[in-house]
Amino acid sequence: MPLKLQQNLPAIELLKKEYIFVEEFSDISGQDIRPLRVVVLNLMPLKITTETDIIRLLSNTQLYIEIDWMKIKNHTSKNTSAEHINTFYKDLEALKDRHYDGMIITGAPVETLDFHDVTYWDELTRIFDWARANVGSTFYICWAAQAALHHFYGVPKYTLPAKMFGVFTHTMNEPHLPIFRGMDDAFFAPHSRHTAIYREDILKVPELTLLSESKEAGVYMVLSRKGRDFYITGHSEYAPHRLHDEYIRDVNKGLPITVPVNYYPADDVSQPPVVRWRSHANLLFTNWLHYYVNKADCFFNTQ
Repeated sequence: MPLKLQQNLPAIELLKKEYIFVEEFSDISGQDIRPLRVVVLNLMPLKITTETDIIRLLSNTQLYIEIDWMKIKNHTSKNTSAEHINTFYKDLEALKDRHYDGMIITGAPVETLDFHDVTYWDELTRIFDWARANVGSTFYICWAAQAALHHFYGVPKYTLPAKMFGVFTHTMNEPHLPIFRGMDDAFFAPHSRHTAIYREDILKVPELTLLSESKEAGVYMVLSRKGRDFYITGHSEYAPHRLHDEYIRDVNKGLPITVPVNYYPADDVSQPPVVRWRSHANLLFTNWLHYYVNKADCFFNTQ
């Protein structure tokens, strides 16, 4: 089945070059199949890049999916044109009366700020609360995971002495759960963050289950409400070049940054990176869609 995307979304042409089957609203308007409805709150600065990364992973399934893009109403993006935002994105006010099978909330480059110092914190927490009543299963990524865990459960975040940057090995604490179906005992995922949440704080909260962690990178995946919420501290959605782009960006800015761990062959920046996380990323998103998003009606019926 294709993904159902807005007409002329730039990611469509980029993904067609990768032989990923996507169609625009106007191409499939006559079909009677009800798609799974997924809304993405994209807080990342490079909107089109993030759109492409997420669509690539959501396309790896036979499910028929329709995607809406959500924005923060009073925040102006510095790296994406206003025309793009106004064409493809809607704020909570425009979407609040809709129900969605799934939601993805991305990370944001504000992690070094105190949560309440983020200019859109109040609006973001309203979106968090709205999602609990209107979304079957929500997938929080990186800073969004930290923010939601703090908002709902009071879990603190901590500033790291150096950026957690690279591709790290992870293990599963609950391997029987459907979210891990098909995964190896140890798998890789990228991280790119200056802050962390700690396992002891997760274990203090009875409503939270620590699903996966890494000896080097710490907490990776947390679950609550029997799969209605997943909190992922890494960036499994990243395309192969994303850590490279971030490394070069930070070098050019003169920021303190080391070569990302387990990424370049022999840490040689001139060499193409070794992609170790693609299979995990595809399984993670596919399992989430099949076993949690596709069960949204069951979640709503048992509230």
